[in-house]
Amino acid sequence: MVVDVQGVGYEVALSLSSLESIPQDGEVFLHVYTAMRENALELYGFATQGEKALFELLLKVGGIGPKTSLIILSGISPEGFRRAVLEGDVHKLMAIPGIGKKSAERIILELKDKITKLSTQASFAQGKHTAETLEADIVSSLLNLGYKERLAESVAHKVVKGSEPGISLGAAIKAALKELMQ
Repeated sequence: MVVDVQGVGYEVALSLSSLESIPQDGEVFLHVYTAMRENALELYGFATQGEKALFELLLKVGGIGPKTSLIILSGISPEGFRRAVLEGDVHKLMAIPGIGKKSAERIILELKDKITKLSTQASFAQGKHTAETLEADIVSSLLNLGYKERLAESVAHKVVKGSEPGISLGAAIKAALKELMQ
């Protein structure tokens, strides 16, 4: 998908579940992961923070790269994936195209404890943000838009500190951009 950000088009790879949840026209908000390669900058977008968190966890598994992680997230829902890993269901993971027995076993072995920890966090299980995760997401978004890290961190901290509890990420990013325009 090509995302237009103030007249600049960015190519963003999406999982099938994220792609299906995006409206055909209008504004879209994506949680973006930026992968820096020797010869390329690749963007991966997700409709939910939980899906992005799973993507980032998958990248920590040996032999699983961004494209394979996207295939996994396209082949199974985030909740189905968490359940398969927690239950040690190798066959459910092997049903995903491109995932063999060894990869499925490695995913379960390496992610079971991490998913258990993440599943207990309200921000992961319910898609809600704590002040800390909200601030990190604002910083990530501003960095993806080309702002310097120090400025992004400063503005994100100011927005989180001055906002009401339960503010959505979209509203927080709008507030951050408004702050940067002043």
